[in-house]
Amino acid sequence: MKKIKVILISCLCLLMMTGCTTNKIDSQKIKIVCTTYVQYDWLQQIIGKENSTFDLSLIIKNGVDLHNYQPTVQDIVQISSADLFVCIGGESESWVNDAIKEAKNKDVKMISLMDVLKDHLKEEEHLEGIEEHDHEDEDETEYDEHLWLSLKNAHQAIEFLSNEIQKTDQKHKDIYQKNTENYLKEIDDLQQQYQRTVDASKTKALVFADRFPFRYLMNDYSLNYYAAFPGCSAETEASFSTVTFLASKIDELDLSYVIVVDQSDKKMAKTIINCTKNKNQKIVTLDSLQAVKQEQIDKGYSYLKAMKHNLKVLKKMFGIG
Repeated sequence: MKKIKVILISCLCLLMMTGCTTNKIDSQKIKIVCTTYVQYDWLQQIIGKENSTFDLSLIIKNGVDLHNYQPTVQDIVQISSADLFVCIGGESESWVNDAIKEAKNKDVKMISLMDVLKDHLKEEEHLEGIEEHDHEDEDETEYDEHLWLSLKNAHQAIEFLSNEIQKTDQKHKDIYQKNTENYLKEIDDLQQQYQRTVDASKTKALVFADRFPFRYLMNDYSLNYYAAFPGCSAETEASFSTVTFLASKIDELDLSYVIVVDQSDKKMAKTIINCTKNKNQKIVTLDSLQAVKQEQIDKGYSYLKAMKHNLKVLKKMFGIG
Protein backbone atom coordinates (compact mmCIF):
# COMPACT_ATOMS: atom_id res chain seq x y z
CA MET A 1 0.00 0.00 0.00
CA LYS A 2 1.26 3.43 -0.85
CA LYS A 3 1.86 5.40 2.31
CA ILE A 4 0.44 8.88 2.52
CA LYS A 5 3.33 11.31 2.19
CA VAL A 6 4.22 13.10 5.38
CA ILE A 7 3.96 16.89 5.12
CA LEU A 8 7.38 18.41 5.17
CA ILE A 9 8.29 19.27 8.73
CA SER A 10 9.81 22.48 7.40
CA CYS A 11 6.32 23.66 6.42
CA LEU A 12 5.07 23.02 9.94
CA CYS A 13 8.07 24.74 11.49
CA LEU A 14 7.54 27.75 9.25
CA LEU A 15 3.91 27.84 10.30
CA MET A 16 4.80 27.79 13.98
CA MET A 17 7.59 30.37 13.58
CA THR A 18 5.29 32.84 11.90
CA GLY A 19 2.89 32.52 14.79
CA CYS A 20 0.08 31.23 12.60
CA THR A 21 -2.47 29.72 14.95
CA THR A 22 -6.06 28.67 14.83
CA ASN A 23 -8.61 30.32 17.10
CA LYS A 24 -11.03 28.02 18.80
CA ILE A 25 -14.66 28.67 18.06
CA ASP A 26 -15.02 28.95 21.81
CA SER A 27 -11.92 28.95 24.00
CA GLN A 28 -13.92 27.17 26.71
CA LYS A 29 -14.80 24.25 24.45
CA ILE A 30 -12.85 21.00 24.42
CA LYS A 31 -11.57 20.50 20.89
CA ILE A 32 -11.89 17.05 19.29
CA VAL A 33 -10.37 16.44 15.85
CA CYS A 34 -11.13 13.28 13.84
CA THR A 35 -9.33 12.15 10.71
CA THR A 36 -12.21 10.17 9.18
CA TYR A 37 -15.97 10.44 9.09
CA VAL A 38 -16.65 7.18 10.93
CA GLN A 39 -15.13 8.37 14.23
CA TYR A 40 -16.65 11.82 13.72
CA ASP A 41 -20.15 10.36 13.35
CA TRP A 42 -19.74 8.00 16.30
CA LEU A 43 -18.65 10.89 18.52
CA GLN A 44 -21.46 13.10 17.29
CA GLN A 45 -23.98 10.43 18.28
CA ILE A 46 -22.38 10.23 21.73
CA ILE A 47 -22.15 13.94 22.53
CA GLY A 48 -25.26 15.06 20.61
CA LYS A 49 -25.48 17.60 17.81
CA GLU A 50 -26.46 20.47 20.14
CA ASN A 51 -23.60 19.86 22.55
CA SER A 52 -21.99 23.02 23.95
CA THR A 53 -18.99 21.42 25.70
CA PHE A 54 -17.11 20.02 22.71
CA ASP A 55 -15.91 21.48 19.42
CA LEU A 56 -15.97 18.45 17.12
CA SER A 57 -14.29 18.71 13.70
CA LEU A 58 -13.45 16.44 10.77
CA ILE A 59 -10.32 16.54 8.61
CA ILE A 60 -10.99 14.24 5.64
CA LYS A 61 -14.30 15.44 4.20
CA ASN A 62 -13.60 16.27 0.57
CA GLY A 63 -14.28 12.83 -0.88
CA VAL A 64 -10.62 11.82 -1.00
CA ASP A 65 -10.05 8.19 -0.12
CA LEU A 66 -8.39 7.58 3.25
CA HIS A 67 -5.55 5.70 1.57
CA ASN A 68 -4.74 8.54 -0.82
CA TYR A 69 -5.12 11.44 1.57
CA GLN A 70 -2.25 13.85 2.15
CA PRO A 71 -2.77 16.31 5.02
CA THR A 72 -2.49 20.03 4.41
CA VAL A 73 -0.67 22.52 6.59
CA GLN A 74 -4.10 23.63 7.85
CA ASP A 75 -4.86 20.04 8.89
CA ILE A 76 -1.64 19.91 10.89
CA VAL A 77 -2.51 23.21 12.58
CA GLN A 78 -5.96 21.88 13.43
CA ILE A 79 -4.49 18.76 15.03
CA SER A 80 -1.86 20.84 16.79
CA SER A 81 -4.43 22.71 18.85
CA ALA A 82 -6.67 19.70 19.59
CA ASP A 83 -7.38 18.40 23.07
CA LEU A 84 -8.42 14.99 21.75
CA PHE A 85 -7.28 13.58 18.41
CA VAL A 86 -9.06 10.49 17.07
CA CYS A 87 -7.65 8.54 14.11
CA ILE A 88 -7.60 5.11 12.48
CA GLY A 89 -3.89 4.73 13.19
CA GLY A 90 -2.98 2.40 10.33
CA GLU A 91 -0.42 2.66 7.58
CA SER A 92 -2.67 5.03 5.64
CA GLU A 93 -2.30 7.51 8.49
CA SER A 94 1.42 7.15 9.02
CA TRP A 95 1.64 10.95 9.02
CA VAL A 96 -0.26 11.38 12.30
CA ASN A 97 2.70 10.58 14.55
CA ASP A 98 4.64 13.52 13.12
CA ALA A 99 1.60 15.74 13.55
CA ILE A 100 1.28 14.78 17.22
CA LYS A 101 5.00 15.30 17.87
CA GLU A 102 4.73 18.85 16.54
CA ALA A 103 1.45 19.63 18.30
CA LYS A 104 1.19 23.01 19.99
CA ASN A 105 -0.90 21.42 22.73
CA LYS A 106 1.55 18.97 24.31
CA ASP A 107 -1.29 17.49 26.37
CA VAL A 108 -3.23 16.38 23.31
CA LYS A 109 -4.55 12.85 23.75
CA MET A 110 -4.54 10.58 20.71
CA ILE A 111 -6.98 7.70 20.34
CA SER A 112 -6.19 5.21 17.59
CA LEU A 113 -8.95 2.87 16.45
CA MET A 114 -6.35 0.20 15.75
CA ASP A 115 -5.10 0.47 19.33
CA VAL A 116 -8.61 0.35 20.79
CA LEU A 117 -9.43 -2.75 18.74
CA LYS A 118 -5.95 -4.30 18.75
CA ASP A 119 -7.29 -7.68 19.88
CA HIS A 120 -9.42 -7.85 16.74
CA LEU A 121 -6.76 -6.82 14.21
CA LYS A 122 -6.17 -9.13 11.27
CA GLU A 123 -3.09 -9.19 9.06
CA GLU A 124 -3.70 -8.25 5.47
CA GLU A 125 -4.94 -11.34 3.69
CA HIS A 126 -3.47 -12.91 0.57
CA LEU A 127 -6.50 -14.44 -1.09
CA GLU A 128 -6.34 -16.96 -3.87
CA GLY A 129 -6.18 -15.14 -7.21
CA ILE A 130 -5.73 -11.71 -5.66
CA GLU A 131 -3.32 -9.14 -7.08
CA GLU A 132 -0.35 -8.54 -4.82
CA HIS A 133 0.71 -4.98 -4.16
CA ASP A 134 4.02 -3.49 -3.18
CA HIS A 135 4.84 -2.67 0.42
CA GLU A 136 7.32 0.05 1.25
CA ASP A 137 8.68 -2.15 4.02
CA GLU A 138 8.41 -5.83 3.14
CA ASP A 139 9.49 -6.87 6.65
CA GLU A 140 6.74 -4.90 8.37
CA THR A 141 3.46 -6.66 9.11
CA GLU A 142 0.57 -4.87 7.45
CA TYR A 143 -2.82 -5.02 9.14
CA ASP A 144 -6.22 -4.55 7.61
CA GLU A 145 -7.34 -1.07 8.71
CA HIS A 146 -11.05 -1.35 7.93
CA LEU A 147 -12.15 -2.32 11.44
CA TRP A 148 -15.20 -0.03 11.39
CA LEU A 149 -16.97 -2.19 8.79
CA SER A 150 -17.67 -4.73 11.51
CA LEU A 151 -20.67 -3.71 13.60
CA LYS A 152 -19.25 -5.78 16.44
CA ASN A 153 -16.04 -3.76 16.33
CA ALA A 154 -18.08 -0.57 16.09
CA HIS A 155 -19.90 -1.44 19.32
CA GLN A 156 -16.63 -1.83 21.22
CA ALA A 157 -15.09 1.33 19.74
CA ILE A 158 -18.18 3.42 20.53
CA GLU A 159 -18.17 2.21 24.14
CA PHE A 160 -14.50 3.19 24.45
CA LEU A 161 -15.06 6.64 22.97
CA SER A 162 -18.10 7.19 25.18
CA ASN A 163 -16.07 6.36 28.29
CA GLU A 164 -13.42 8.89 27.24
CA ILE A 165 -16.05 11.57 26.67
CA GLN A 166 -17.68 10.86 30.03
CA LYS A 167 -14.33 11.10 31.83
CA THR A 168 -13.61 14.38 30.06
CA ASP A 169 -16.97 16.01 30.83
CA GLN A 170 -18.35 14.35 33.95
CA LYS A 171 -20.94 17.09 34.42
CA HIS A 172 -22.93 15.73 31.47
CA LYS A 173 -21.97 12.09 31.92
CA ASP A 174 -25.55 10.84 32.21
CA ILE A 175 -26.51 12.48 28.89
CA TYR A 176 -23.58 10.87 27.09
CA GLN A 177 -24.33 7.49 28.63
CA LYS A 178 -27.97 7.65 27.54
CA ASN A 179 -26.99 8.73 24.01
CA THR A 180 -24.53 5.85 23.84
CA GLU A 181 -27.05 3.28 25.04
CA ASN A 182 -29.59 4.40 22.45
CA TYR A 183 -27.00 4.38 19.67
CA LEU A 184 -25.60 0.96 20.60
CA LYS A 185 -29.12 -0.44 20.60
CA GLU A 186 -29.39 0.59 16.95
CA ILE A 187 -25.94 -0.84 16.19
CA ASP A 188 -26.77 -4.17 17.83
CA ASP A 189 -30.18 -4.38 16.17
CA LEU A 190 -28.58 -3.88 12.77
CA GLN A 191 -25.94 -6.48 13.55
CA GLN A 192 -28.70 -8.97 14.32
CA GLN A 193 -30.41 -8.11 11.03
CA TYR A 194 -27.18 -8.94 9.21
CA GLN A 195 -26.96 -12.27 11.02
CA ARG A 196 -30.56 -13.19 10.19
CA THR A 197 -30.00 -12.26 6.56
CA VAL A 198 -26.89 -14.44 6.23
CA ASP A 199 -28.56 -17.31 8.10
CA ALA A 200 -31.48 -17.22 5.66
CA SER A 201 -29.26 -17.18 2.57
CA LYS A 202 -28.08 -20.19 0.60
CA THR A 203 -25.30 -18.07 -0.88
CA LYS A 204 -22.22 -18.05 1.32
CA ALA A 205 -19.63 -16.66 -1.09
CA LEU A 206 -19.17 -13.26 -2.75
CA VAL A 207 -16.92 -11.89 -5.50
CA PHE A 208 -15.48 -8.37 -5.33
CA ALA A 209 -14.34 -7.03 -8.71
CA ASP A 210 -12.46 -4.38 -6.81
CA ARG A 211 -10.31 -3.95 -3.72
CA PHE A 212 -11.58 -5.67 -0.60
CA PRO A 213 -12.06 -3.55 2.56
CA PHE A 214 -14.90 -5.72 3.91
CA ARG A 215 -12.93 -8.53 5.52
CA TYR A 216 -14.11 -7.77 9.07
CA LEU A 217 -17.74 -7.64 7.94
CA MET A 218 -17.45 -10.90 6.00
CA ASN A 219 -15.65 -12.64 8.87
CA ASP A 220 -18.38 -11.63 11.33
CA TYR A 221 -20.84 -13.80 9.40
CA SER A 222 -18.48 -16.53 8.12
CA LEU A 223 -18.94 -15.54 4.48
CA ASN A 224 -16.42 -16.67 1.87
CA TYR A 225 -15.05 -14.10 -0.55
CA TYR A 226 -12.79 -13.51 -3.53
CA ALA A 227 -11.40 -10.17 -4.65
CA ALA A 228 -9.18 -8.46 -7.20
CA PHE A 229 -7.08 -6.47 -4.72
CA PRO A 230 -6.39 -6.23 -0.98
CA GLY A 231 -8.40 -3.68 0.98
CA CYS A 232 -5.73 -0.98 1.09
CA SER A 233 -4.55 -1.34 -2.49
CA ALA A 234 -4.52 1.69 -4.77
CA GLU A 235 -4.43 -0.50 -7.89
CA THR A 236 -7.22 -0.31 -10.45
CA GLU A 237 -5.96 -2.59 -13.23
CA ALA A 238 -6.07 -6.33 -12.61
CA SER A 239 -3.95 -8.86 -14.47
CA PHE A 240 -5.46 -11.27 -16.96
CA SER A 241 -4.98 -14.15 -14.52
CA THR A 242 -6.92 -12.31 -11.80
CA VAL A 243 -9.74 -11.43 -14.19
CA THR A 244 -10.08 -15.00 -15.44
CA PHE A 245 -9.83 -16.42 -11.91
CA LEU A 246 -12.67 -14.24 -10.62
CA ALA A 247 -14.77 -14.94 -13.72
CA SER A 248 -14.31 -18.67 -13.17
CA LYS A 249 -15.36 -18.30 -9.53
CA ILE A 250 -18.54 -16.48 -10.57
CA ASP A 251 -19.33 -19.37 -12.93
CA GLU A 252 -18.43 -22.03 -10.38
CA LEU A 253 -20.57 -20.44 -7.66
CA ASP A 254 -23.34 -19.51 -10.10
CA LEU A 255 -23.41 -15.93 -8.83
CA SER A 256 -25.82 -13.35 -10.22
CA TYR A 257 -24.03 -10.31 -8.75
CA VAL A 258 -20.56 -8.84 -8.74
CA ILE A 259 -19.56 -6.35 -6.04
CA VAL A 260 -17.64 -3.09 -6.37
CA VAL A 261 -16.73 -0.55 -3.69
CA ASP A 262 -17.91 3.07 -3.58
CA GLN A 263 -16.13 5.35 -6.09
CA SER A 264 -15.47 2.47 -8.47
CA ASP A 265 -15.73 3.20 -12.20
CA LYS A 266 -16.93 -0.43 -12.62
CA LYS A 267 -14.66 -1.04 -15.61
CA MET A 268 -12.98 -4.04 -14.04
CA ALA A 269 -16.32 -5.50 -12.98
CA LYS A 270 -17.59 -5.24 -16.55
CA THR A 271 -14.44 -6.89 -17.87
CA ILE A 272 -14.78 -9.78 -15.43
CA ILE A 273 -18.47 -10.22 -16.29
CA ASN A 274 -17.60 -10.35 -19.98
CA CYS A 275 -15.29 -13.27 -19.19
CA THR A 276 -18.01 -15.32 -17.49
CA LYS A 277 -20.10 -17.95 -19.18
CA ASN A 278 -23.44 -16.11 -18.98
CA LYS A 279 -22.13 -12.52 -19.12
CA ASN A 280 -25.29 -11.26 -17.45
CA GLN A 281 -24.34 -10.62 -13.83
CA LYS A 282 -25.41 -7.35 -12.25
CA ILE A 283 -23.03 -4.95 -10.51
CA VAL A 284 -23.83 -3.78 -6.97
CA THR A 285 -21.95 -1.32 -4.76
CA LEU A 286 -21.06 -1.63 -1.08
CA ASP A 287 -20.18 1.51 0.89
CA SER A 288 -16.84 1.38 2.72
CA LEU A 289 -17.19 4.89 4.27
CA GLN A 290 -13.62 5.66 3.18
CA ALA A 291 -14.31 8.71 1.02
CA VAL A 292 -17.05 10.91 2.46
CA LYS A 293 -17.89 14.39 1.16
CA GLN A 294 -19.20 17.29 3.20
CA GLU A 295 -22.26 17.50 0.96
CA GLN A 296 -23.16 13.91 1.92
CA ILE A 297 -22.88 14.80 5.60
CA ASP A 298 -25.05 17.87 5.07
CA LYS A 299 -27.73 15.64 3.51
CA GLY A 300 -27.83 13.33 6.53
CA TYR A 301 -25.32 10.63 5.58
CA SER A 302 -24.27 8.54 8.57
CA TYR A 303 -22.47 5.37 9.61
CA LEU A 304 -25.75 3.61 10.31
CA LYS A 305 -27.25 4.67 6.97
CA ALA A 306 -24.21 3.36 5.11
CA MET A 307 -24.31 0.03 6.93
CA LYS A 308 -28.06 -0.24 6.35
CA HIS A 309 -27.41 0.36 2.67
CA ASN A 310 -24.87 -2.47 2.68
CA LEU A 311 -27.38 -4.79 4.32
CA LYS A 312 -29.95 -3.87 1.67
CA VAL A 313 -27.43 -4.76 -1.03
CA LEU A 314 -26.67 -8.12 0.58
CA LYS A 315 -30.38 -8.91 0.82
CA LYS A 316 -30.75 -8.14 -2.88
CA MET A 317 -27.85 -10.43 -3.73
CA PHE A 318 -29.19 -13.19 -1.51
CA GLY A 319 -32.72 -12.85 -2.88
CA ILE A 320 -34.17 -11.95 0.50
CA GLY A 321 -37.01 -9.43 0.66
